[in-house]
Amino acid sequence: MRRNVLKRRFIRELKSEFGKYLVIFLFLIGAIGFVSGFLVASNSMLAAYEDGFAKYRVEDGNFELSSPAETELQTALIEEGVALYENFYLTEEVKETEAKLRIFKKRTEVNLICLMEGAFPEKADEIAIDRMHADNNRLSVGDSLTIGGKTLQISGLVAFSDYSALYEKASDMMFDATKFGVAVMTEEGFDGMGDTHLHYSYSWRYDTPAESDKKAGERADIVLEVLMGNGMRTGNVPVNFLPAMSNLAIQFVGDDMGRDNKMMAVFLYIIIAILAFVFAITISNTITKEALVIGTLRASGYTKGELIRHYLALPMTVVAVAAVLGNILGYTVFKEVAANMYYNSYSLPTFVTLWNADAFIRTTVIPVLLMFIINLVMLVRKLSLSPLRFIRRDLSKRKKGKAIRLNSKWSLMNRFRLRILLQNVPNYITILVGIFFANVLLLFGFVLPPLVDNYEKDITSNLIAKYQYVLKAPVETEEKSAEKYSVTALQTVKGKLKSEEVMVYGIAEGSAYVDAEFGDGVLISTAYAGKYGLSAGDEITLEESFGEQVHSFTVAGVYDYPAALAVFMEQEELNERFGFGEGYFNGYFSDRELVDFDERFLATKITADDLTKTTRQLKVSMGELMDLFLVFGVAVFLLVIYLLSKLIIEKNAQSISMTKILGYTDGEINKLYVWMTSAVVVISLIGTIPLVNYIMKYLFAAVLADYPGWLPYRVPFTAFVRMGALGILSYTVIILIQMKKVKGVSKSIALKSVE
Repeated sequence: MRRNVLKRRFIRELKSEFGKYLVIFLFLIGAIGFVSGFLVASNSMLAAYEDGFAKYRVEDGNFELSSPAETELQTALIEEGVALYENFYLTEEVKETEAKLRIFKKRTEVNLICLMEGAFPEKADEIAIDRMHADNNRLSVGDSLTIGGKTLQISGLVAFSDYSALYEKASDMMFDATKFGVAVMTEEGFDGMGDTHLHYSYSWRYDTPAESDKKAGERADIVLEVLMGNGMRTGNVPVNFLPAMSNLAIQFVGDDMGRDNKMMAVFLYIIIAILAFVFAITISNTITKEALVIGTLRASGYTKGELIRHYLALPMTVVAVAAVLGNILGYTVFKEVAANMYYNSYSLPTFVTLWNADAFIRTTVIPVLLMFIINLVMLVRKLSLSPLRFIRRDLSKRKKGKAIRLNSKWSLMNRFRLRILLQNVPNYITILVGIFFANVLLLFGFVLPPLVDNYEKDITSNLIAKYQYVLKAPVETEEKSAEKYSVTALQTVKGKLKSEEVMVYGIAEGSAYVDAEFGDGVLISTAYAGKYGLSAGDEITLEESFGEQVHSFTVAGVYDYPAALAVFMEQEELNERFGFGEGYFNGYFSDRELVDFDERFLATKITADDLTKTTRQLKVSMGELMDLFLVFGVAVFLLVIYLLSKLIIEKNAQSISMTKILGYTDGEINKLYVWMTSAVVVISLIGTIPLVNYIMKYLFAAVLADYPGWLPYRVPFTAFVRMGALGILSYTVIILIQMKKVKGVSKSIALKSVE
């Protein structure tokens, strides 16, 4: 019986390449562990979020009325299979944090609340606030807040089932958990706050759940018809109408978690594919180096299958063990890291860790299969030659042609460098691909901070006024700087993009705040133009939020207003088109705060803080994730370049040894081999940045397409300079390792050669 001597080489190969395999092993554990933990935490939290719809009796929609609902309205809705629940709230400012709190009474029938820490309020001077809002403002149980002139003590931290993402308005591009929060008080405490800032909000639930979004939409239309019919009769019309399926405060978390899972899976597969190709090139070079041994083994009776299994054993073992350990870390350490990232972004209830078969398939089965298939294809192709070809070291599939003739006028060193480049084209191509993906990750990490900062500067430098007031009804002020305007809200028509709110402003003639000439059409904001690719001469169609009427406008130009999707037109034209009547207004622009009218008539006050909520929340939500992209980007960059540059030097060890015999110094050899690789790295690093930026621009637009509003993609040149500098700085570490490797090549290698 023939003994399989190949088994003895397994440990010896592992020892000889221990550094390489250790680096890959640790990197795989980190990548698989992080993605596994992210998927486990995401799916566990998503399950808790979805179960919460039934557990916490989340509403099917809500609306706000200008006064309390009549009994007839409630009766009419009951006849349609709709239960109505009072869900009044107060909007108050917190003195200590300058944030807005939306305060509710303790709920018992709909939109129940999860207690995260402390206790629900039991006294009139106690309040429980949203856990994430508290974290962002560094508040804790036992702290005191001054709200509406009263001092209240925080009794607990909670998560509202209908505010998993803290959107103040449905039209907001991003939620804001720093300047906006929700809270709950006892009925006695709530009533004691007065009714100056009271909103008559109602939630509804269907007797039988809607089977699909389409059915939910049809039933929401019925609710709206009942409301409009009742409003026509009584004058109590809905101020806001928001079905749950369109409520970002409820739906955003579920949609976002699904997108995150796909992104993380793709991120892992890219890394595994890069490492698989690195392994394949490494094994291919090993086969070339051991061609004589392989030919002898094949001639001695070893089958191609045995050799394939031998060369596959080490990389597959490394990947399999890394996948197992990565999953263990994913369910323990990395799961908590990912969960904390979600808790920093969303107001979610407590969750229980669930076994995730999908995460196991994505982080273990698919990576192992990818590694297996890529290396198997290479080995089958490489080992298909006859034993005689291996013994002769004739491993080329193509007929050998003449070497490329190089210009004899070039110096010997330059021709030598070019030969090195031509001999290592596959390795350098892999370096190029690896650097490209590393740059994608690096740009993800670098792009957000300057993007957000630029957007914030654009908003604050292009405010219409320091204060914008939207009124429930016209009311006069004595403030001289205040300017009247009319405003109404319309919706974009659903198509490739989701329908979203557009504010239509009627601007007074000779406005001191909006310097514009309207001509024969309307002006649209830069945000609207950027998101929908509109320009002067285009036609836009908007529809009413309540009702079926459609309005078409011709775009006369673009007004520099990046804060929101908006349309600007003459006030008289707006009042006439929407039937508001001559002299009507429902808003003020002012550079001073208005304090001389009854706040019960105030619907909304908009300041720079309100308009920059997107930037604040992105910094809070995405900060840690951007840091992780930077870490992984640098790690991929270093790993690929280290492994392949090491491979290039090992592949050319005999040539390096010969040059040493011929009297070349280590410094001169470094100029041949190390600097050639360095040139490829630097060119790849800088050359791929424009392509990465171009791709990122469209990826960014695709990601933001589902969000309300628009965040323009403008990355300052300094971000690319930092990317290149970080890459080059990181590569200096690799250069030192390469130089040490060149120095370690012995002259005896060339002397031992049989050729």
